[in-house]
Amino acid sequence: MIDIIAFDADDTLWQSESLYFQAQREFEELLAPYHGDNGVVDALYETEIGNLPYYGYGIKSFALSMIETAVHMSDAKIDGRDIQRIIDLAKEMLSAPVQLLDQVEEVIAALSESYPLMVITKGDLVDQEAKVARSGLASYFSAVEVVSDKTPDVYRAVLAKHHLDPGSFLMVGNSLRSDILPVVSLGAQAVHIPYHITWEHEKVPEAAGQAAEFLEIEHIGLLLELVAKLEQGAQPESQPQRT
Repeated sequence: MIDIIAFDADDTLWQSESLYFQAQREFEELLAPYHGDNGVVDALYETEIGNLPYYGYGIKSFALSMIETAVHMSDAKIDGRDIQRIIDLAKEMLSAPVQLLDQVEEVIAALSESYPLMVITKGDLVDQEAKVARSGLASYFSAVEVVSDKTPDVYRAVLAKHHLDPGSFLMVGNSLRSDILPVVSLGAQAVHIPYHITWEHEKVPEAAGQAAEFLEIEHIGLLLELVAKLEQGAQPESQPQRT
């Protein structure tokens, strides 16, 4: 039933959103002398969303959005040293150690003995490839696909590139919007592993999640058992099903 298993990277295999959360808190503190601490997060989010068509996803896009927000919210009075601090924040994020989530390496190693594995992640190509390399997991994956977004068309193109049948493809990820719903819309299988921090942009209406058929587990350590059940034909009757 399963020919290949694909994994999202950020907040599925290793920590990512926590870096953004911490940088955002420092950004609020930096802007406090210019604007106080009200509305900074909302303004930054609006800028990020507006910039997605120009910069896409990732830390570099986040940094440009922080600079643009700082200029706007300070009425262009932001000090050059504070702009430099924003740039330094981005560099610190880009060079931060890759911290694998609990049980990730054990599960990936075990699955690789029976299945080809791949990574499908969105964001900046240089950053994402560097994180895969620094993670220590690269040798387990037969392919790494860094995409600009995760839509049904993008997944369809990835599957076609690797000559994969959606019916025997399993995607594992933390984002319903990016990792789960686009995949199941193609007739593939998906396993949702929620992460404790979710970027607002990745959230979906509850009704959208309930309308799709996918599996959900609390942590990646349960994935081995779940894959074994899927291979035995123990398909879920409805969504969501926690295993």
